[in-house]
Amino acid sequence: MATVQHPPDAAGPPVMRSEPPAPARSRARRVLACVASAALAVGSVVGVAAGVATLGRATGWQLPKASALLREARAEADDWCQEHGVPESACVECRPTLLPRSPAYKPCKDHDVADCPLCHPDVAQLPAGPAVTAADRDRAARALAFAPRPENDPKCKKHQRRLQLASDELATRLGIGFAPAARGPVEEVVAATGATEYDPTRVARVTPRVGGTVWRVERQAGDRVRRGDVLALVDSAEVGKAKAEFQQALVQRDLRRETLDKLRPQAGSTVPGKDLRAAEAAALEADLREAAAELALSNLGMPVRADDVRGLSPADLAGRMQFLGLPESLVYDLAGHTASSNLLAVTAPLDGEVVSRSATAGERADPTKPLFTVADTARMWLTLRVRPDDADRVRPGQPVRFRHPGHTGPAEWDSGTVVWVSPAADEKTRTVPVRVDLPNPSDRHHAHTFGTAEVVIRHEPDAVVVPSGAVHWEGCCHVVFVGDKDYAKLDAPKVVHVRKVRPGATDVPTPLGPVTEVVVGLLPGEWIATTNSGLFRAELLKNDLGAG
Repeated sequence: MATVQHPPDAAGPPVMRSEPPAPARSRARRVLACVASAALAVGSVVGVAAGVATLGRATGWQLPKASALLREARAEADDWCQEHGVPESACVECRPTLLPRSPAYKPCKDHDVADCPLCHPDVAQLPAGPAVTAADRDRAARALAFAPRPENDPKCKKHQRRLQLASDELATRLGIGFAPAARGPVEEVVAATGATEYDPTRVARVTPRVGGTVWRVERQAGDRVRRGDVLALVDSAEVGKAKAEFQQALVQRDLRRETLDKLRPQAGSTVPGKDLRAAEAAALEADLREAAAELALSNLGMPVRADDVRGLSPADLAGRMQFLGLPESLVYDLAGHTASSNLLAVTAPLDGEVVSRSATAGERADPTKPLFTVADTARMWLTLRVRPDDADRVRPGQPVRFRHPGHTGPAEWDSGTVVWVSPAADEKTRTVPVRVDLPNPSDRHHAHTFGTAEVVIRHEPDAVVVPSGAVHWEGCCHVVFVGDKDYAKLDAPKVVHVRKVRPGATDVPTPLGPVTEVVVGLLPGEWIATTNSGLFRAELLKNDLGAG
């Protein structure tokens, strides 16, 4: 015979058992009574004799008188309660003294639930006295304050009902199973779609500082680069012009200063004031031109100080200026080659990866057209499209789970954090953009990829949870069917109590199936009907219709 899980006995852990078989003598008497009744009705004395012989050999029992068997069969039929479907002698509704009712309590102010076990622990169906802690009340208060929770009709009296099974054997045949209310983590999430993109603060479209011709390409798409690495060399006439102006300004400044020094009054000599002032003005002008030429080179990425090269011979100065702004490793590579003095290095402005390249040697380089795109792919931006009615519950700092169609399985979710919620909805989609900082250390995500996300707006690590199929909506309230604390005892009535509850997070996925959080209405350890618990709901509805 199949077994069904029931609440634990008062003195032991949960057990798996079915209704124990009746004593052989009693079972034989009932069977034989039925056999005798049928046989006498049709005159089949032979059938009676055969039944007697079989049972006598099996049990050592002797046949009583037929009149006694018929009286016993009629007595068992007279003991049946037609209204509640159980033997009348064991019916707790017809005979309340068999199972006295617990005190009835009105809906509590804090939780709005009749017979609230948090406020009145004595209603809990637990073998030992339940312990309700301040943490339990705080947990319920947080859950009720977080979002509106389903309420129950205060006029509904379903919580006063008790349903009874005739036996454990009947529960087994019906496939009714029980499981305890347990503690476990739950989350409430906001689901949304989203697309990834490069972090705009960590992506650069690299262009040359001035126009020219691409002389050589140093990096390709997919190369990892660091800030300052040379991506390409551009041959630009503007670079040659800036270098020449610097050298001219350097020479002119030295000449003007030398002339001024000669015109300054010496001991025993006189210089017209007009000539001295003109020489001073010319020297100052030369200083300014030198500074401007120095700044122009610096703006091109070729920083140089005039004082560092002052005094060099023309040949040495020309050699110093030829590869100005290029790294030493590249200068060494170019040494001995016929290279222009107009080369300009196009460098990476940040650490990252070359994600695109349009530079080709010999083609025109334009300051308005990017030659490369460099991005830091270790961190992406995820832009979610959240419904307006959910956007008010999304806040910066909340964790986010994201995956795209290329990722499968629960372990393929990647984690991010909400950093910004737009104050305005999109004019076309009427959704609210939400930006998420999404780490991408292993380059699992690609820019412009569409996927699904969950924003975790609430996490409760120690909620009271039950299998989702155990919670039923009755049109006016949510109920569960709680096994009586003495249900597992051998001779105790098989009674379940109708308990009103207020659910929180629903259909939370777990390895054992979806669970629902019960904010108020159950205490951990109470056993509730799970598998085929809808049969109790049908019985409750049938009784309601009958009462109407």
